[in-house]
Amino acid sequence: MQSSREVVISGVGMVSPSGIGRDAFWQNLTQGVSAVAPPQVFELGTIPIRLAAEVADFDPRKLIANRKSIKLMCREVAMGVAAAQQAVADAQLDPAQVDADRFGVIYGSEMLYGPFEDMEEVIRASATDDEVDLKKFGQNIVSKMFPLWMLKYLPNMAACHVGIAHEAYGPNNTIVQGDASAMIALIEAISVIQRGWADVMIAGGCGCRLQPSHLIYLDHSHCSQRDDDPAAASRPFDADRDGYVRGEGAAAIVLETREHAESRGATILGSVVGWGQGFEPRQDAQPYPGDAIRRTMQQAITMAGGDLRLDHVNANGLSTRVDDIVEAQAIRDVCGDTPVFAAKSYFGNLGAGSGMVELIASLLGLHCGSLPPTLNYETPDPHCPVDVIHGDAHAISGHSFLKLSTSSTGQATAVLVRQA
Repeated sequence: MQSSREVVISGVGMVSPSGIGRDAFWQNLTQGVSAVAPPQVFELGTIPIRLAAEVADFDPRKLIANRKSIKLMCREVAMGVAAAQQAVADAQLDPAQVDADRFGVIYGSEMLYGPFEDMEEVIRASATDDEVDLKKFGQNIVSKMFPLWMLKYLPNMAACHVGIAHEAYGPNNTIVQGDASAMIALIEAISVIQRGWADVMIAGGCGCRLQPSHLIYLDHSHCSQRDDDPAAASRPFDADRDGYVRGEGAAAIVLETREHAESRGATILGSVVGWGQGFEPRQDAQPYPGDAIRRTMQQAITMAGGDLRLDHVNANGLSTRVDDIVEAQAIRDVCGDTPVFAAKSYFGNLGAGSGMVELIASLLGLHCGSLPPTLNYETPDPHCPVDVIHGDAHAISGHSFLKLSTSSTGQATAVLVRQA
């Protein structure tokens, strides 16, 4: 049974390819700027990736207050910590005025991979005639590696660092479920508040799909090969789509009870009134029914109840042949001709960071009264029977939106947000 404790969003922050911080992010979206370009930050060598959505100007020293802690953060974790710091500032939340035991953090994350350079010295010192001597490697890794090296790459480190930075000593958890991680983390953070265990939660997600040490293990056949026109590469639901774009990024929001937010005079950006989760066994890139997507949307809508006035669906919109068809048909079955927005058209797939960055796009649109169009939607796909917002900005006419996130392993989530 849903608790009577209403949970609202009072602050947002992001480190994304489309901008660092709320204002830069929103400006780039409303001006129709694509963040997809040839990779500059990551040296991909012979890896067949020629398009990327990178946070090119990310410098954690300029964004994280406690600089000493940065040495224990990999790039993705640092992005997650910076996003949380922005969200707390945006919410005008003073952690000193919050009961630390009732202030928690839940993040969506994924397997984190370090750059090859981390191991270079050890491997070179252990190599003889182009072969690595494992005995030497075992000795050298102890003497030459930074002793806390592994801590930088644990998936739960973003939530840990955020909790320490903001003295949030209540519930702290990490969800690792691929692209759906951030939305599942959001749902769990809301549930923590509604169970009465916390008054304030920071929920976020961080991810990267561009580390070469990870890419060497992956199949890239489902990535866009539109090298001649990077800005046009990510094109969800368009008939000419040829795959998704790999990216990186993080985002966070501050959640609190309405009572808590109003007692401190916070600006409320939206209220989370419904959600759903589901699973459907599937194989990556193979057709599947999409029943889990339908169930989660219906769960969220049923939970919200009342006069819904759904303005739009913020789709997962991966930009692959199979995923877009399955999702579009599910949206049509549950939400009819409700307009659809696909934020990945701006910045590709950010892994575990995607869902929260995308949700914030719709949240800001709801708050501002207008939503930017989906980029690169030019030729409708008859197999994707949805009304994609494109061409011009969409004037918000309803008072709520539904955010979908799915993963390649079958997780599906839906979150319904209503105007404050």
